[in-house]
Amino acid sequence: HILMSGIRVNEWLHNSGTGGIWQTSAGNVGIASSVPTTKLEVTGDAKISGVTTAAAFIPSGGQLSNRNLIINGAMQVAQRATTSTSTSNYYQTLDRWSIGQSGLDEAPTQAQVALTSSDTGPWAKGFRKALQVTNGNQTSGAGAADILQILYKMEAQDIANSGWDYTSTSSYITYSFWVKSSITQNFNGRINTPDGTGQNYHFQTGSLSANTWTYVTKTLPGNSNITVNNDTGEGFRIYLYPFAGTDNTESITLNQWSTNTTCGPDMTSTWYTTNDSTFALTGVQLEVGSVATPFEHRSYGDELTKCQRYFWQATKQGSTSDVTNKGLCMVAYTSSSEIRGTLEFPVEMRTQPTLSSNDTSNSWYVNAGTSADFFDRLDLYSATAKRAVVRNTAHVSGTAGAGGMVAQETGDSSLSFSAEL
Repeated sequence: HILMSGIRVNEWLHNSGTGGIWQTSAGNVGIASSVPTTKLEVTGDAKISGVTTAAAFIPSGGQLSNRNLIINGAMQVAQRATTSTSTSNYYQTLDRWSIGQSGLDEAPTQAQVALTSSDTGPWAKGFRKALQVTNGNQTSGAGAADILQILYKMEAQDIANSGWDYTSTSSYITYSFWVKSSITQNFNGRINTPDGTGQNYHFQTGSLSANTWTYVTKTLPGNSNITVNNDTGEGFRIYLYPFAGTDNTESITLNQWSTNTTCGPDMTSTWYTTNDSTFALTGVQLEVGSVATPFEHRSYGDELTKCQRYFWQATKQGSTSDVTNKGLCMVAYTSSSEIRGTLEFPVEMRTQPTLSSNDTSNSWYVNAGTSADFFDRLDLYSATAKRAVVRNTAHVSGTAGAGGMVAQETGDSSLSFSAEL
């Protein structure tokens, strides 16, 4: 008999194959994977017959549905518009996503764009829309104070009740997204907790190959300095910076929490100084746990409902065939020169909203009997998070006590309510 304590080999290979079994000095085993980074790493499919058990699964805690704390991460909903060249900060197109800018010579174009089968990566994962920022012509170059940012804001209570123990360094939250730049470049990002003494986690995308979708994941540990209030205020901000000038950057340690509020390290200006360069984003997910799980796709209806907590476009704009003579709500003449009517919001809004309405001549009318009483705009009389009373006191002329229906006359008759962070 021969007694051996073990057989030591560098690798096991089939005599007619290129695969094999490898073991590293750290004890990691790879099957068809020559550099395994975990205890067992299999390249290709694995088939197991019989019952399989494990000490833990990912996600290791919490629910399987509603994992994604980001609303409209697949960029499906754009109530305001699908494209904008506005110089105003912040919300202009895609719901929950805002663009901030300062010092630009020409405003960028922000748009909801359609993906096709040529968008290798996100298309195969079921994404059909993206947020895209197209750079303007920055003729004066990369100014020190110039900045262009994409920002997502979250309610504090969504983080406080997520299951993430944000004050523990052994509890994690993972941020993942698909990103594409028309320029080969590394870009900065930052996560901020504004409650208490604000904390900031700076990261980078890594160098993106031009016109190639890249999947990025960042896993953040908790930190004892983080404060998150259980309320409807801001509790989490996520920034991506297509560009930030040197007034907004400095040398900083990445991938750890600090009180540094800059935009991160100095940035290459190539993207910013290239006319019509593009930066696109989709498939954004934030979830409790140390691993990025597959994106949680939600229906358009579900995402729209979540978005309407923050913004509700009450009337459709654009083609007059879609809006002309379309009713909004019933109103009553409280006097000969004032009408009031109540609108119920489709969902309870985050807080009492503000109203935005056009002020275009004769774009609305009250249909009272056989007559039409035209007016220019609607104003807010009172509101709660559940409903609003709207009125007009500047243009109408009717009989006190009479009632009628307010209808749109033109595509300019816009009405929206905002409770954005």
